[in-house]
Amino acid sequence: MSVLLETSAGDITIDLFVKDAPKCCENFLKLCKIKYYNYSPVYNIQQNFSFQTGDPIGPESKDSDGGSSIWGLPDGTSKRASKPEHKAFPPEFSKKRRHAERGTVSMATTPAKSNPDERLASSQFVITLGDNIEQLDGKAAIFGEVVEGFDALEKINAAFVDQSGRPLQDIRILHTVVLDDPYEDPAGMIEPPASPVPSAEQRATVRIAHDEVLEEQNDQEQMERIRREREARAQALTLELIGDLPFADVTPPEQVLFVCKLNPVTRDEDLELIFSRFGKILSCEVIRDKKTGDSLQYAFIEFGSKEDCERAYFKMQGVLIDDHRIHVDFSQSVSRLSKEWRSTTNSKTVRSRGGFGGIDSLEKRKQYRGEGDRDRGSKYDYVFDKNERRRGEGRSDERERSRERRRPRSRSRSPPRRERHGRDRDYDDRRGDRHRERRRSRDRYRDERDHRPRR
Repeated sequence: MSVLLETSAGDITIDLFVKDAPKCCENFLKLCKIKYYNYSPVYNIQQNFSFQTGDPIGPESKDSDGGSSIWGLPDGTSKRASKPEHKAFPPEFSKKRRHAERGTVSMATTPAKSNPDERLASSQFVITLGDNIEQLDGKAAIFGEVVEGFDALEKINAAFVDQSGRPLQDIRILHTVVLDDPYEDPAGMIEPPASPVPSAEQRATVRIAHDEVLEEQNDQEQMERIRREREARAQALTLELIGDLPFADVTPPEQVLFVCKLNPVTRDEDLELIFSRFGKILSCEVIRDKKTGDSLQYAFIEFGSKEDCERAYFKMQGVLIDDHRIHVDFSQSVSRLSKEWRSTTNSKTVRSRGGFGGIDSLEKRKQYRGEGDRDRGSKYDYVFDKNERRRGEGRSDERERSRERRRPRSRSRSPPRRERHGRDRDYDDRRGDRHRERRRSRDRYRDERDHRPRR
């Protein structure tokens, strides 16, 4: 027994396990027959796991009742059940069926309110998007498998979804076709003569229609500009994190002029005198090498106003200064701003630090009394000072002399311990030689006894 689902992602053909789950298969077949699933959204997509559908309006809509089984006698157009007391039914859980392969189809179930150990199903069903989905075993009742349309499953698996798992562009079941139906229709079931149009409740849940063509950015120049802006933004954030920029959106000052191609002999005073005719100059600095002090042949001139800087820009381009034709431009550097920001920040931090480690009352101390005290010989004064150490040395010498007086004197004239040990080792060596000699004698005796002629 098979059913064809025509979805906006492609056609999906499902074979039903009629013998293992007859009630689930009958419910699914009859709902497809009355076009109950038409325009049902695909929701709760979990990549490489599963997706869920079967609620004809959608679980996010306030008009949704969660779906109904065929025994609730729902209308194929309005999707409302005429017998709400029969909306749910107890599905079959086959012990030999597992969610082991991609494309396994099962009814979504929920625990019954009267008995938490019993699970109920209605119209919603789940199709797996991966292998060995053991988490669904015992919770979703398997009743079929996908035999054709795995490319549609791949499109659903790769769809862009929001936090709840719903795709940003709608994926819907457009039409259902029952290829073979062995069951009789329940009493009161009405099959529509044609596929019904989507209801107002269903149309209200549309985000981006499944047939809406999204415009792609085909302008290569615009795409390149967007790419460069994103890259510059990322680099600015990196410089902000490492402290090279005060903030990522910093912009260069508008009243600073950049001058390059200078003669190495040109000095700060010379540039300031030449450019001062355009307005007040706040600072003029020729950039020099830190080690050698030689000019790097470019400078930054800061004017008092933006208008003065613009006049100098238009008048001084290509002017000869010290036999060098200079080039001027508006400065794109924020190094001065970054330096001032860093200096201000450091100065505030230093002022707030206080004494040692940021605490005014804390002073830096050393464990030892001085660098010269480290070479002390056998004693050290980590705990005691010199006077206490002398008193301690006197008491220790006195205790040692009292122990010597109380120690009993031995009357034995035995040699020192080291000599006794040496004599004992010699004794052991001689004893081992005698033992080896006795063993050799015993062996010779046995050999002579064994070879002695018998009478």
